[in-house]
Amino acid sequence: MIRHLTPARIGIYAFLIISAAFFLIPFFVIVTTSLKTVDEIRGGSIFELPQALDFSAWTKAWGTACIGRDCAGISPGFFNSVKIMVLSTGISLFVAALNGFALAQWRVPHDGKILAMLLLGAFLPYQVMLYPLVRMFSIAGINQSLAGVVLVHVLFGLPILILIFRNFYISLPAELIKAARVDGAGFFQTFFRIVLPMSVNVIIVAAILSVTGVWNDYLLGLIFAGRENLPMTVALAGLVGTQIGVPEYNVNMAATLITALPPLLLYLASGRYFVRGVTAGAVKG
Repeated sequence: MIRHLTPARIGIYAFLIISAAFFLIPFFVIVTTSLKTVDEIRGGSIFELPQALDFSAWTKAWGTACIGRDCAGISPGFFNSVKIMVLSTGISLFVAALNGFALAQWRVPHDGKILAMLLLGAFLPYQVMLYPLVRMFSIAGINQSLAGVVLVHVLFGLPILILIFRNFYISLPAELIKAARVDGAGFFQTFFRIVLPMSVNVIIVAAILSVTGVWNDYLLGLIFAGRENLPMTVALAGLVGTQIGVPEYNVNMAATLITALPPLLLYLASGRYFVRGVTAGAVKG
């Protein structure tokens, strides 16, 4: 066994251990702090285990913690985030898959220019477009609304998702599409009956990227969602920023964990399909 421990292998193991510790130590601190009382946090080390499992911070973070003048916890923000995420991801995946297929397998006028514009949209910082979008949405009457925040997430998410679907569909056998045309299938028939059922892995890849981006967003939700539709990330920032006196670190940590759990559980549930989608060409250029 010792003979196989070459310097290169030892370096790899050391790097992996350090990387794991880099992520696991903060996670351990967050979990243990959320299960402690305020007195335990103030009187002990952050690395000490809780004396007893106390979930009162979790229940308070969810349902009774005050965010400004509202003392309903982060649960309203959680359901707002779910609503925004489902609508944004669903619309983005459908539009991106349809356009990706058109750019990959069908002759579209000026498809090279369209692809270049998509690349520009994928890497252009969206902060430079916030003010024009606010003005346009205000004129259209959808600023500070559910429709506005969903639309802005779709607009900013489409470029990279279209590129992912295009790169996947361009690897499909051309004979498959030609055979569908010979049998009389049109664009939409080919897409819905043949191509879409073959796209499970790439859809999961795109869905994970979209869900993660929408769920973790703070700036777009703060600007475009409006007070009635504020997402969970904004609620979390409000919870931390409005505490008076001694900060309730256990409540803050519990709220942070609740916010982080949905995308983490999504990846754990569909991780193997994500790897399949990547290796099948979903993110190859």
